[in-house]
Amino acid sequence: MNGFFDAEFAEHEAVVAATREAVRAPFAALVAACRTALDGGNKIMFFGNGGSAADAQHLAAELVVRYKVNRAPMAAIALTTDSSILTAAANDFDFDSIFALQVRALGRPGDVALGISTSGNSPNVLRALEAARDIGAVPAALSGRDGGRLVGLADPLVVAPSDVTARIQEMHILLGHMLCDLLEQAAAR
Repeated sequence: MNGFFDAEFAEHEAVVAATREAVRAPFAALVAACRTALDGGNKIMFFGNGGSAADAQHLAAELVVRYKVNRAPMAAIALTTDSSILTAAANDFDFDSIFALQVRALGRPGDVALGISTSGNSPNVLRALEAARDIGAVPAALSGRDGGRLVGLADPLVVAPSDVTARIQEMHILLGHMLCDLLEQAAAR
């Protein structure tokens, strides 16, 4: 037990240090894109699968409701929450279309479509970012590993440098909380 416990913390600490060095510039670009969208009356659309779906919902809630301080709500939505849309899209078309259909229906030029994929290869996330690009929204993403197929599609792309899904997810929620904090600070000015 003690060996496992210490190894998990050591691995987490190593990934935190590597992420801190690797993502500073792309994270700043993500914050700037989101600020520009919100300042322009646009919104942020979050989406992903599994744990990344949970992160999408978590981060949208932080922006709409509050992160640290009471303030006006920010325009954010998780495309992972409407079971009728998700199941109809998967049934009538295919699972790879579930987010792209929503981006095309709800997205507008100037919005940010923020996909979350630990592998960078989730077909439904990739298709949604292609749809975002097509409609003039910003195709942004959080990923891990080497960025996968998001490289060259998502811009900005923030890649947590790890091959371990749990560590990548830990970095995504840390970065997501930092994003919420900075957006909230900007809104207070």
